[in-house]
Formats: sequence, C-alpha cells, structure tokens
Amino acid sequence: MSLPQVDISKPRYEQSTYLNRAKHFILVTNPLNVLASNAELDRAARIVNDYKRGKPVPDVTSVDELWKAKYLYESAFHPDTGEKMTLIGRMSAQVPMNMTITGCMMTFYKSTPAVLFWQWVNQSFNAIVNYTNKSGGSTISNETLFYSYCAATGGAIVTALSLNKLFKNMHPLVGRLSPMISVWSANCINIPLMRFEELKTGIVVRDSNGNEIGPSKKAAQQGIAAVVFSRICMATPGMLFTPILMNALEKRNVLKRYPWANAPIQTLFCGFCLTFATPLCCALFSQIASIKVADLEDDLKEKIKKADIKDDVVYYNKGL
Repeated sequence: MSLPQVDISKPRYEQSTYLNRAKHFILVTNPLNVLASNAELDRAARIVNDYKRGKPVPDVTSVDELWKAKYLYESAFHPDTGEKMTLIGRMSAQVPMNMTITGCMMTFYKSTPAVLFWQWVNQSFNAIVNYTNKSGGSTISNETLFYSYCAATGGAIVTALSLNKLFKNMHPLVGRLSPMISVWSANCINIPLMRFEELKTGIVVRDSNGNEIGPSKKAAQQGIAAVVFSRICMATPGMLFTPILMNALEKRNVLKRYPWANAPIQTLFCGFCLTFATPLCCALFSQIASIKVADLEDDLKEKIKKADIKDDVVYYNKGL
C-alpha cells in the first residue's frame, strides 16, 4: 500500500502561529533523540531523502512513521547543508547538556576556581552549539572562531566574578542570580561573534519558491538578534526559578540536613525547566524567517525587481 503524498520539505505543523511552532520544536529538540544510533539516523535520512525524490520507502507503512523519520532526521542533520551535526551541538542535546552545566554553575558559584571552570565549560559548549547551528551558507575562519570564543568566555568570567564581588554582602538570593546575568552577557557576545561572517557577508535570502536571491546583511542582523533573544529566554527560567527554590530549601535547613542534595536538586530542576523552555523559546521565532523586501539592501531590491519577483517578503534560515 503506497503512502499518501505529504510535503515533508516543510514542518508538519504550519509555522505562522506560535502554538504550531512550539509543537514543531518539541519534536526537534526532544532530548530522547540524542540516544538514536548512527544507524537509526542514517535510516531516517534515507527515508526522508528517498521520499523527497519520489522513490519508494517500503519500510515505512504510515504517514506518522514518515513524520517520525523526518523529525529524527532534522534533529541531527543541518537544514541547509544536510550534514550530520556534532552530537553536543544538536538542539536535541540542549536539555541534557545545559541542565548539567547550569546546575554546576549555580551550585559552585561562590568559588573563584569553580566559576572560572564552569563558565569556561559553558562557553565552550555554547561555541559548539552556535557554530553547529549557524546558517548553512556561512563560513567562519579559525581566527574568528578563536577570538569569538575567547571574548565570550572572558566576558562571562569577568561578569561572573564582578557580580560575585558586588553581591557578596547582599541577600543570598541575589548572589545566586549572578550566573544567570553572566550567561545573558555571554550570549550577547558569543552568538554575534561566532556568526560574524554572516554579519559581514550576509545570509542568503530566497523567494517563496525557494530560489536563491542573494546574501543580505540586514537579514543576518535580524536573524542573529532573534537567536540571541531566544537563547537568553531559554536560559532564564532554570537560572531564575532554581535559585528561588534553593533559597527556600536553605531557609528550611533542608540543605544543611542533606548537603549532598544541593547539586542534584539544582541540576534536575534545571532539566525540568529546560525541557519546556528549550522548545517554547525556540518557537518564539520561525527558523525559516522572513524579511520585507522593502527592508533589504538596494542591490537586492533591484535584483528582485529585475527578476520580476512579486513577493513582498523573502525568506532565510536564521539558525537556532
């Protein structure tokens, strides 16, 4: 029995509404996808690519199985290049990786060596994620990669240590919030620098039929700003509500009675927050973003006019 025709080149849920984007990203960022073997990922890639080319996929018997293969494929392969992404750079690895790193940052925020180590770990992880999820047409030199990594790590460490000193004599809850502010500042440094080539040369924009028009710096600025905002929102719930929880437990002497529970509680609660925050904050903006033709550079406007493209907006992959 042949499968009905389904357009799997697009998300299963139409992306014009926040709710549908949230459903889409819940599937893409599902942390269980990191457990998929290379054989399972390669099978999903074969199914998706064969179906798109009109070839038979005899091992798929239902539309639901087809969509499951598509989302498994999208959780591991870059949407522009089709290359398999580094495991810890995939959005499906965000919850397990971030819950561990964030939990440790908030547990050991008072010790200077610990602050240095965990901020370094966090920025190393962020650098991998940002590089892995950049727009597919962009390149980044080793020199730019190194400088952006050093700037983000240095910015996060300086911010964390400065806040620790500033908050030293304040309410304990205020001190517990210093890692969150450090992460905010690091995201504002790390993401634009890691994607500096896109800001310099532009992100490729396409018409409604997917035809390439050319690179736009304005699209890059818009897309990267959206990514910075969504990443800050993604980090905030766990790094805000966990300190509130731990401060309440400290007041009730729970941590004095069970000191070993400090790190596990913070890590698990961060994981709980991130399980929801990751897809819901990715969904703030559509991955295939749009920009008005009127807001593009003059040379692109002229190119669109000459090509007789009637679209009022053009589209680009903003990255995640």
